Amino acid sequence: QVQLVESGGGLVQAGGSLRLSCAASGNIARINAMAWYRQAPGKQRELVASITSAGYTNYVESVKGRFTNSRDSAKNTEKMVYLQMNSLKPEDTAVYYCNAQFTLGVIPFSSWGQGTQVTVSS
Repeated sequence: QVQLVESGGGLVQAGGSLRLSCAASGNIARINAMAWYRQAPGKQRELVASITSAGYTNYVESVKGRFTNSRDSAKNTEKMVYLQMNSLKPEDTAVYYCNAQFTLGVIPFSSWGQGTQVTVSS
């Protein structure tokens, strides 16, 4: 399995920045892609950004040019993924979740972190 722990959320004024971190441990060699999702009150969870094991990134249109997804695999036992969020807007307020897609054998799995709250005040 893969365990995920997020950190870095908080309260920031509109126009400010935050950096979220996600530490993946366990079967990290099996991870194919990692992603950030967010869920605002009363709304469905949406994909914000993703990064594959080859380093390809993808972003939802509303965050393009403002958010940057990156990774760090320097440690053999841990894989880090970061979401740098700049020019934050009140509509970015949500609980942000880290997600990892991995396979064991030929079976795909998905792991989620516990979530971290991001609140952007106007």
